[in-house]
Amino acid sequence: MKQSIGIDGPAGAGKSTVAKRVAAILGIPYLDTGAMYRAFAVAAKRHGVDFLDEETLAKLVHEVDVQVRYEDGVQHMLVDGEDVTGELRTEEISQGASLVSRVPAVRDRMTELQREVAHEQRVIMDGRDICTNVLPDTPYKFFVTASAEERANRRYKQLLESGQEADYDTILHDIIRRDKQDSERAYKPLYCGADTKLIDTTDMTIEEAVEAILSEV
Repeated sequence: MKQSIGIDGPAGAGKSTVAKRVAAILGIPYLDTGAMYRAFAVAAKRHGVDFLDEETLAKLVHEVDVQVRYEDGVQHMLVDGEDVTGELRTEEISQGASLVSRVPAVRDRMTELQREVAHEQRVIMDGRDICTNVLPDTPYKFFVTASAEERANRRYKQLLESGQEADYDTILHDIIRRDKQDSERAYKPLYCGADTKLIDTTDMTIEEAVEAILSEV
């Protein structure tokens, strides 16, 4: 496996934004692994499968075809050949992705797909268990985080700037709930490994976070 770069961290910490900028500077592909779980959540919804029905989800993940495709350097997610990229960022799918990712069979299948991409080329990818599970042997491991309050504030501003209604307290509650789901799940939970560099972006700019990673790579 080529020496790819792994970034883990909780929701809203800015890891995807940082990863994309690092990828652009280094000239390597960026793989949004969270989008893969979101795509599977879309598939589950379309098949009428409850996000909490672990047994059916475990079967479904081997029946649907989830693929990553790059168009002009932009990642697209396909489910059974259909581009579902435009459906990935709703709150329902966000929560669904966090729930389906707790299913061992789902995580194992997504891990297989992620490793396939990393075997083919050097990439930078972010998620919840990239450093601890997907790319355990890479020397480039980072855990990007920020306080729950700061992450909620960023999301609140982002929604307002896009013209959407937003409630800070609701967003904060959702972030805390997702943190709990991701860090307390029984199978491959979110945590910062001993050999992973911690980058707390609470009081950092995106540029500073990017430089912190580039200085190590």
